[in-house]
Amino acid sequence: VQLQASGGGLVQAGGSLRLSCAASGRVLFINDMGWYRQAPGKQRELVAGITRVGTTNYADFVNGRFTISRDNAKNTVYLQMNSLKPEDTAVYYCNAQVGVRFGRSPDTYWGQGTQVTVSS
Repeated sequence: VQLQASGGGLVQAGGSLRLSCAASGRVLFINDMGWYRQAPGKQRELVAGITRVGTTNYADFVNGRFTISRDNAKNTVYLQMNSLKPEDTAVYYCNAQVGVRFGRSPDTYWGQGTQVTVSS
């Protein structure tokens, strides 16, 4: 199983980016999916999560600026980021709980990370 993240880049403060992360390989089902971020010198932190049925949760710092969504048919999770701030600069990682075999608990997989840089 591989998670391929894309959509990062350089944007000015106030701008928007949309991140995507697609799971491929031996995927039978996917439970929770999410986005985390890690800024230089800081620990990785949760940005947003979404369950298979679409229940979402967000970190407090999101404050209504980001929206997480998923397309179960495409095994893909998205993060729409609006009103970006310089403090949002970080490497963003996707995460998914993937089942590869029925009767076995899902395993957690991580994407390779995509850089988001917000200039002031």
